[in-house]
Amino acid sequence: MAAEETPPAGVVHPYGRFAVDMRWNGWGDPGQAAPLPDGVRDLLRDLLGVRPADTPPVALDDLAVPPPRLGADVLDALAHAAGGAAHVRTDAASRVRHTRGKSTPDLLRIRAGEVADAPDAVVLPGGHDEVLAVLRACAARRVAVVPFGGGTSVTGGLAPYANGSGFSGVVALDLRRLDRLAALDEVARTAELDAGLRAPEAERLLGERGFTLGHFPQSFEWATVGGFAATRGSGQASAGYGRFDEMVVGLTVATPEGTLRLGRAPRSAAGPDLRQLVLGSEGAFGVITSVTVRVRPLPQVRAYEGWRFGSFDAGAAALRALAQDGPLPTVLRLSDETETMVGLARPEDLGAPDGSAPGGCLVVTGYEGAAGEAADRRAAARVVLRAAGGELLGAEPGESWAAGRYRAPYLRDALLDAGAFAETLETAAFWPALPRLYEAVRGALTETLTAAGTPPLVMCHISHVYETGASLYFTVVGARGGDPLGAWERAKGAASDAILECGGTISHHHGVGTDHRPWYAREIGPLAVAALRAVKSTLDPAGILNPGVLLPRADE
Repeated sequence: MAAEETPPAGVVHPYGRFAVDMRWNGWGDPGQAAPLPDGVRDLLRDLLGVRPADTPPVALDDLAVPPPRLGADVLDALAHAAGGAAHVRTDAASRVRHTRGKSTPDLLRIRAGEVADAPDAVVLPGGHDEVLAVLRACAARRVAVVPFGGGTSVTGGLAPYANGSGFSGVVALDLRRLDRLAALDEVARTAELDAGLRAPEAERLLGERGFTLGHFPQSFEWATVGGFAATRGSGQASAGYGRFDEMVVGLTVATPEGTLRLGRAPRSAAGPDLRQLVLGSEGAFGVITSVTVRVRPLPQVRAYEGWRFGSFDAGAAALRALAQDGPLPTVLRLSDETETMVGLARPEDLGAPDGSAPGGCLVVTGYEGAAGEAADRRAAARVVLRAAGGELLGAEPGESWAAGRYRAPYLRDALLDAGAFAETLETAAFWPALPRLYEAVRGALTETLTAAGTPPLVMCHISHVYETGASLYFTVVGARGGDPLGAWERAKGAASDAILECGGTISHHHGVGTDHRPWYAREIGPLAVAALRAVKSTLDPAGILNPGVLLPRADE
């Protein structure tokens, strides 16, 4: 989605481009929000006991935003570093829009008016040198810095442990002015992209030159290139294009101690690859200001289709066959029986059983590339899928899934409005561990939430596959109940324990943030935590960068 050629009424980008701000208390474009159909409301009421919320969300103008803690001298220093006072904001609306991310707990808190942890200022630097200057100014004054791209974190990555922790204040470092396609090498097929460049604009700029990044996560419309790198994101077409961290060949990183420029060749044996240390670091070690990525020619065709399998196990076996022996589709996704039944793979059809796959599981395949090559790959994959017991459903299920791909987050907001609780979590494991992992996580979520008086509907899909294993992505829907945050904290904790006990990783592509921090420490062990602390103390000795995100606190 390119920037609009004419602005929506009353919405003008402060730097001369037109843009829509994300909803401050929900997802995406405010104009795209829509209520649930009455039939879905009835289904939620009858199936899960969902009732409308007792009180409406607090209005933006009614929020009790605390006054900024930063003095005039600090704000002047930040303005000098960022290129002028226009690039430092302390108004309540700007601060609220940079408070936390977009997880369901984040949204429930902000809808309830909890904004005590709003940043004291929003700073918008215009380039790498200005980012560097802001970090140095903040380190000298003990001001915590939260790097902010699209604001789409769902794991507490924008909720640092900073207030009341010895910091004089908190700054949200908004990178939206870093929004260029800095360079494109058509011979090497690499592109240097500024970290604040939103994904749709990156695709538009690359597309004008005949290329694509091929990275299309569900956050695509709002997330930024730097955020993809900082969280090791993975998009819907990862089977064909790879994860984002696999696309990265170079990084430029600003730290309070100076600049890191990493990556000068496709591969190197010159010591450990420090790019891998920055990828997934979530702003704890430095601020990514530009990313050099591998790009691919724009595909001539994009074709999707659906398949039916009798069970989740049978569908998973088919996906494993394609992942290990090929041919691998560009998009490969399997919904379990419950997700297929309620139509969640096709958000526009929520609540209507998927008649194309009664009593089974829906697989979506997609093929992109040169016309002949994509057609050959599809024909060969059909042979494998049929041999594994699949029934071809035609193009419609796959095309419907692709058309509704970015509606699910809006659907989550509509569910919240209707009094439901909807949240997700994900993991990954090697193929032999997946069946036990699947059952253990579903069981932990169901048992914990049922004990809290809010029995849930738990759905799952596989959307990222590898020769050695795959991801599991769970969606949970239930009645909000009297203590939704407490109930979810207990359920998420039980599910996270189950993930580690069954050999899974605490995150496949959402990142660590603050939500997964204790389990991440358990996953990597105390020696690895100590090594990462040493890296942070070298690059960020004052500890101002996203404190409490990624690395465990001393009291954990």
